[in-house]
Amino acid sequence: MARLFILYNLKDEVTEEDFESWVNSYKGPFISGLPAVKNYTLTKPVGAVQMAGGPPGPVDSPYQYAAVVNVESLPAYGKDTESEEYQQKFMPQFVQKVKDFLILQSNEVFDG
Repeated sequence: MARLFILYNLKDEVTEEDFESWVNSYKGPFISGLPAVKNYTLTKPVGAVQMAGGPPGPVDSPYQYAAVVNVESLPAYGKDTESEEYQQKFMPQFVQKVKDFLILQSNEVFDG
């Protein structure tokens, strides 16, 4: 199974309450309903630990939200994101709310 880890921050003028309401009413059902998507989960980081040349220690999370999208395959999800509804309806709303993001596309190596 392939997974997308999507890390992002909201634009300054977007409140967490408004964003989470939009996710529950539109984004979550939309992404979950894409043909290649097995499931979509949005989380809000409450802590982070980093190791950089020394022992691991707590740090502030550089992202306000972290999503996990389990997909059939990365190529199949790519086709979903090329759809007119994704490009013309979803993305314009998403970019109005999100300041920056990082998407890690990954293929499963181990699932125990």
